Amino acid sequence: MTALKLAQLQQLASQAPGEPLPRRLLAEAGWDKGRYCAAVAGYTGLAALDAAALASWRPRFDLLPFNEASPRQCALFDNPAGRLTLVLADPFSLALRNWAQHRLALDFDCVFVHPTDFEAWAQACEASHRAIDDLSLDEAGVQPLSELTEISLASIAQDSSPVVRLVNSTLYDALKSRASDIHFESTPAGLAIKYRIDGVLLAMASVAGVPVAEQVLSRLKVLAELDIAEKRVPQDGRFGVQMRGRDVDFRVSIMPSIHGEDAVLRILDQRGADEAWQQLSLDALGLDERARLAIRQLAREPYGMLLVTGPTGSGKSTTLYATLSEVNSGEEKIITIEDPVEYQLPGILQIPVNERKGLSFARGLRSILRHDPDTILVGEIRDPETAQIAVQAALTGHLVLSSVHANGVFSVIDRFMHMGVQASSFVDALNGVVAQRLLRQLCTQCAAPEQADDELLQRSGLVPAEVAHYRFRAARGCPACRHTGYAGRQAIAEVLRLNDALKRAIVAHAPAVELKALAEASGFVSLRQVALAQVARGQTSLQEVNRVTFVD
Repeated sequence: MTALKLAQLQQLASQAPGEPLPRRLLAEAGWDKGRYCAAVAGYTGLAALDAAALASWRPRFDLLPFNEASPRQCALFDNPAGRLTLVLADPFSLALRNWAQHRLALDFDCVFVHPTDFEAWAQACEASHRAIDDLSLDEAGVQPLSELTEISLASIAQDSSPVVRLVNSTLYDALKSRASDIHFESTPAGLAIKYRIDGVLLAMASVAGVPVAEQVLSRLKVLAELDIAEKRVPQDGRFGVQMRGRDVDFRVSIMPSIHGEDAVLRILDQRGADEAWQQLSLDALGLDERARLAIRQLAREPYGMLLVTGPTGSGKSTTLYATLSEVNSGEEKIITIEDPVEYQLPGILQIPVNERKGLSFARGLRSILRHDPDTILVGEIRDPETAQIAVQAALTGHLVLSSVHANGVFSVIDRFMHMGVQASSFVDALNGVVAQRLLRQLCTQCAAPEQADDELLQRSGLVPAEVAHYRFRAARGCPACRHTGYAGRQAIAEVLRLNDALKRAIVAHAPAVELKALAEASGFVSLRQVALAQVARGQTSLQEVNRVTFVD
C-alpha cells in the first residue's frame, strides 16, 4: 500500500493507544524512509524534511527550549528562507500543534521528519546540552583572578555546584567558539544563553527554572564584584579568568528586565590581543589594496585629522590600532585617550577616561596637548567640546586619529556640522574619512555554488547582465561553522580623501548627492561596491552583503 486512509490510521491508533502513530504505522507497513515520507506528505499535506536538512537548520531554543520540545518530539527552527518552522516527528498529532500554537503565540510553518531522523538529531542536541552543563571544571581550567573570588584549581575540580559548572563551562565554550559576547537572558521558563559570533547572535542553550536563572545572574555579579541584592537598576563590572594559562577579561553589563535580569559579557582576550598586536597591520585586516593604500597615505600626513566611522562592533578600534602600529616608529610621541583602555599597546601612552573623577574625553584631550604629542588617538568623538578641541589640535600641527558614530563617510560631515564645528575649520583639519563594516566570510567546508535568484537580484539592485561573471555561492551550514554557513569576518571599507573641490562643496553646504558625485570623479569606491566584489570572488553571499550594506 502506498496511500494512507483515515480508517487505517484510526485502526492503528486503537490497537496501541499509548504508542505514537508513526511508530505503529512503520511497524505495520514495513515502509522504508522514502515511501513513508511520501505517503505521510500526501495524507497530511506537510512537506517532508530529510536528516541532512534537519541538521543544517538553525534551532530556536530561545523561543521553544529544547527541554520542552524534545519530550514532545518536536523542535522550532529558522528555515533557510528565514521563516519559523516547527519540525514534527508525529505529524498526525493535532494536539501537539495546538500546544505549540498556544505556547509560542507566533506564526510558524510545519514540516515533518522520519521518527528515527528526529531521534538522532535530538540525541545529538542532548549530548551538546549535557556537555555545556556537565563539562568538568578541571578540563575547562577556569580560575577567577579577583581576590574576592580566587579559587584554586583543586577546589574548582571538587566544586559540585551546578550553577558554577554552568557559568564556567559557558565561558570556556564561548571562548572556544570565537564569540565576542555572551548573553544570559531571563525568560518566563528560565534562562536562554546566546553567543555573538561573527557579529550575529546565535541561541546556544536554554536552562529550565527561574530560580536557576537568578542563581546564574547572582554568580556573575559575584565574579564582577557587583551588588547581588540590587535588581532594579543596571550595573556594570568586570572580572578576569585564567583558562589554561590564558588571561581573559570579561566586561559585564547587568540589565533589569520584565522576567528578572539579563547579563551581557564582552570577551576581551588579552593574550589573543597581544599576539594580534604584535602582527597587527592594515594588511592583517583583510582590507582591499585600494583601501589599505588610501589609509596609509592619510595616516602619514604630518598633521590633520583621520576619522574612522561605522556602527558598534564594526572594527573601528582595530583599524585605528592597526594604523597606529604602522606609524609607531618610536621617533614620535603617541598618546591615546580611550573609554575604556581595553588592550595595552607597547610604546604608547594610554589614558583611560574616568567620568566619575572628571576625566572626560574633552578634559583629557586638553591635557594631552600640553604633553608634547605628535600623534593623538581619541577613542571616540561624541560631544561638541571634544569635536572642537580635536579640530583645533589637527589645525595646530598634530595628527589626530579618532572614531565617530555615523552611517557613512558623508554622514560624518553632517555629524560635525550638527556638533557646531565650523565647516571651514573642519575641512581644513580633515584629511580623510574611513567608513567600514565587517563582512562574514562563507565557510570553506560547506559553501556551495548556487544560481542567482532573479528576485534576490532585483532586491539587490542588480541585473543579470552585470553579474554574469559573479561566482555566487550559498551559505549551507555544517558543524564546523555551527550551521551558520559562515566562518570568520573580513573588514571592508570606503575611504574618502578630501580634495579642493570637495572642500569647497562642503563649505558651501552642498547636498550629499553632489558630494558623492565629486568623490566618485576622483576615484571613490563605495562600501557596496567593495562588498559586491567579494560576492563576485565567491568569498561571501549576496544575502550577507544586503544585511551589511545599503543598495546604492
